Amino acid sequence: MPASPSTARAINDRLALRLLQQEGPLTAGRLKQLTGLSRPTVADLVERLTAAGLIDVVGESGEQRRGPNARLYGIVADRAHLAALDVRTEGVTVVVSDLLGTELSRASLPIADDTGTGPAVEQAVALVERAAKEAGADPLHTVGIGAPGLIDPASGELRDSSGLPEWHRRLVAALGERLPARVIVENETNLAALAEQRDGAAHDRDTFVLLWLGLGTGAAVVLDGRLRRGASGGTGEIGFLPVPGTGMLPSATDCAGGFHSLGGDAAVVALAREHGVAG
Repeated sequence: MPASPSTARAINDRLALRLLQQEGPLTAGRLKQLTGLSRPTVADLVERLTAAGLIDVVGESGEQRRGPNARLYGIVADRAHLAALDVRTEGVTVVVSDLLGTELSRASLPIADDTGTGPAVEQAVALVERAAKEAGADPLHTVGIGAPGLIDPASGELRDSSGLPEWHRRLVAALGERLPARVIVENETNLAALAEQRDGAAHDRDTFVLLWLGLGTGAAVVLDGRLRRGASGGTGEIGFLPVPGTGMLPSATDCAGGFHSLGGDAAVVALAREHGVAG
């Protein structure tokens, strides 16, 4: 079934914005070459994005051509501001940026194990609010959260898993209630894979697996250029696979048993000590 005109326009706009983010300012002609879209379609999307305040003329090209120089279009970086949260068991780090990814502020906050759920959530939300004000980015447009644990594919919510602190789950809802921003959450390993796909070791690969080693073990699976989460969101939860010789079945509440017992940080440290590696 072909896409509706509105869907096609949204897809084209997103493609053009992504190219302008990655390549920097471009002429309409260069956008036509990179997108494969027709000249009238490119003209329409340029007009649409300009009217929305998302792009603007930032200069002229230096191309050798007859007639006047072509206009260069670039993203209006301060049109909206974003916050990224790295949520760990022991604390939170927040970075606020503009639409081009320029870092405007950064703040971190340790959260002790004995901190109650309510106070932990309040401290984390207040940290985001302070970082946004420091960056001159109040209100925020979108808040993206990277956290350990399962993400429910249907609701997009963080599910309780691996004995994670309760404040992790409460934080997502609290941010949505306190901030006039879209709040999205993604598994930290999946985000690492997307970063490697865009700017890192997997930038020229459309199928790969990223293995994450920490307190436990996890993975992110990218097939045919797309992140695969699975029906329950647990595609990368390889640490809970039963493994012969580990002595026990995987625990549902911590990183004991299963593949965690072979590839987690405690197992790696023990293996290093067995081979005389100090530190």
